[in-house]
Amino acid sequence: MIDLAKNIAAAPRRTKASVIRELLKVTNKPGIISFAGGLPDPELFPYDFIADTVKRIMDKKGRVALQYGPTAGLIEFQEEFAKFLHRHEGVEVKPSNILVTTASQQALDIVGRLFIDASDPVIVEKPSYMGGLQVFKSYGADFIGIGMDDEGILTDELEERLQWLRKQEEHYKFLYIVPDFQNPSGVTLSEQRRKKIITLSDKYDVVVIEDSPYRQVRFEGAAPKMLYRLDKETRRTDNIISLFTMSKTFAPGLRMGVIVAHEDIIKKMEILKQSLDLCSSSLNQLIAAEFLRTGYFEKHIERVKTVYKTKKDAMVSALGRYMPEGVTWTKPEGGLFLWVKLPESMSADDMFAEAIKENVAYVIGSAFHCDGSGKNTMRLNFSYATPEEIDEGVKRLAATVKKALVAK
Repeated sequence: MIDLAKNIAAAPRRTKASVIRELLKVTNKPGIISFAGGLPDPELFPYDFIADTVKRIMDKKGRVALQYGPTAGLIEFQEEFAKFLHRHEGVEVKPSNILVTTASQQALDIVGRLFIDASDPVIVEKPSYMGGLQVFKSYGADFIGIGMDDEGILTDELEERLQWLRKQEEHYKFLYIVPDFQNPSGVTLSEQRRKKIITLSDKYDVVVIEDSPYRQVRFEGAAPKMLYRLDKETRRTDNIISLFTMSKTFAPGLRMGVIVAHEDIIKKMEILKQSLDLCSSSLNQLIAAEFLRTGYFEKHIERVKTVYKTKKDAMVSALGRYMPEGVTWTKPEGGLFLWVKLPESMSADDMFAEAIKENVAYVIGSAFHCDGSGKNTMRLNFSYATPEEIDEGVKRLAATVKKALVAK
């Protein structure tokens, strides 16, 4: 066999295995209560709707559903998604502003392919979604991490870094953020800071990647406007690229993602997608188009929000009952995750093996930090386990934390 270390290309050499995927290999053993994955509750999948819809599609559009489609996406889905954005977000787009992707991870890969040359500075939140970090790193990005608080990314710190990069004549490319119920922290970026980011995007000529997998899963509070909408209402920089997925609002197995951007950017991305998979599934696009067209989305998402709020409340309540003093956590108004901080002297990395012995799992927070910091943090998912499992799992996790505190 050839020497892989010598012969494979630079991009795969830079690509590391997903920490979550590696952890799931450990957490799949019987008896484990896992808060590690970002899995939707399978009890909520619209099985009957999909079965009935597929039959109707096969009866009326089978030749389209089973055939190759346009790289940018089927017009049937593009038009329905444009209507969806108008109806729910007050955003006006045309099909030419929309590229359908094979889930949002492909969208992130296309962003990386389009913008990143090796050693380019890419600005990310700290912590940030590890799937984004993984793909951008594979293209050779040098990360610049910006801290966060309860209102999201620190825009004053962001501006300082942009000023420094400009003075250094660094060829920075984009800012990547997850503004709504951020993965991993669960924090939502305030509207005031969204407006500041648009101003900075214009001032420093930097693209903003707005990754919105969870935005529609809001079960409390009022939603700030999307960055894409705020840009159109204020400066009209056309620097905002918005990424969407139907994995959290419909079914992840359909692998449906969407990029919304200026049509010139979409044209470039369409060419890149051609080299990846020619086109996304025509059948899945027609199913998703019906999901939006029939109004089933509105009915379905209300059920999802009700169930996830119950689970989030169960986790927050259990953390309050069982965790020792000095441990804190976020209280998200939507999404699938919350963020736990241990005392600075503790390491969630070191504690993971002990948690597995207690039959509970989480994701280490350092995996979400571009610089490897955050070892005293962890991400917990509340969407997958039942409320009863959440209570028992948090009790087990708290017992692990207490043992680790005693050992210090």
